[in-house]
Amino acid sequence: MPWNHNDYPDSMKNLNPDVREKAIEIANALLRDNYDEGRAIAIATSQARKAVNDEEENRITYEVISRDTDWILTKEDGKRAIFAEETKADLLSKAKPYVNEHNGILRIYEEDGSVEDTLYE
Repeated sequence: MPWNHNDYPDSMKNLNPDVREKAIEIANALLRDNYDEGRAIAIATSQARKAVNDEEENRITYEVISRDTDWILTKEDGKRAIFAEETKADLLSKAKPYVNEHNGILRIYEEDGSVEDTLYE
């Protein structure tokens, strides 16, 4: 099923509009080449981010970290919280769309300060 700017996979809804348009274009090409829909979406999203952002170092890294009694989202080496929530799950529900919209990289930490996961690389 070909997609367009009005009808595209739910997983693309929080992408930066430029990245989403490129991802739709790439995904449609992959579908024409008989790729599985899920695989086409994953490849297209990754490649679209690279194409739109030319260089990886220009992307901002955001961090989800524990602070006192809450969890916060900050820019890497940032001092101010962008979002703060009581639970990590609540924060991630806000952080993921925000970072995706800003075409950033999301580094998620455990409460002990170790890295749990890195998303959107």
